Amino acid sequence: MYVATATISDRFVPWFIDVKEKMEETSSVAALDSTVLQFNTYEDFLQSQISALDLYYLEDEEMARQLVELGYRGSGEVLKREEFDARKAAAQASRLSSRSQHKKTLASAGRELKDNFLKALAEREEANRSGEMTSIIFIRDRNALGQEISGYIDYAHRLQSEEFEAYFSGKKRLMPRHTDLSFYNWKTQRSTANASPNYQVISNDPAGMLFKNKRDRKILNVDPLAAPGDSSSRTPLQSALYAHVVVYDHISRRTA
Repeated sequence: MYVATATISDRFVPWFIDVKEKMEETSSVAALDSTVLQFNTYEDFLQSQISALDLYYLEDEEMARQLVELGYRGSGEVLKREEFDARKAAAQASRLSSRSQHKKTLASAGRELKDNFLKALAEREEANRSGEMTSIIFIRDRNALGQEISGYIDYAHRLQSEEFEAYFSGKKRLMPRHTDLSFYNWKTQRSTANASPNYQVISNDPAGMLFKNKRDRKILNVDPLAAPGDSSSRTPLQSALYAHVVVYDHISRRTA
């Protein structure tokens, strides 16, 4: 039993060390590629590694940069000009490719939108997907049965839970559901309220319905006669698709 354990250990340790070294190497390369993007020129890169003490003794910036390039001074990894230029070009290409790929994932990308509501959704799509913003959409209109319904929708949550191409293409209409933050059917009197990944519903407050952001715990007030709250805004929209639309935007700030 002891021999078997020792054999496994003998095999595992070299493998683990190799994997660990490769992970550290990858992390180091990524950090370096990120670093070179901070500098416009190779000279700026060299200059960043020169200390005040170096200049005090050398009294010559050009000589100090040459010493950094030769590896005699400096606080970072030594890079020759050709390697710096190559790394910077590769890092820039990777960043542009990443941004391009991200834009392709937006359901609204490349679409000509005429309705104000759909334009507003498109303008907020990327921020809601990234978590920089969590928008709440109020919609009042009639359903397929002609019944008037209204409700508040967590836009960021809907973006994560369903495909939005059909909404931006006009094949479907975004309507409140009984699973959204709130839903009310004026004909049947059916009413629901549900927490979402981004908001907690406060329905028993004297000020009316409130939404508490789960990330920074700030309150969003949807009363049209009251201020929407800290880091929040209220935008009524005229839309040919709905009877009444209001978008509430909250800029998320995580608390410590």
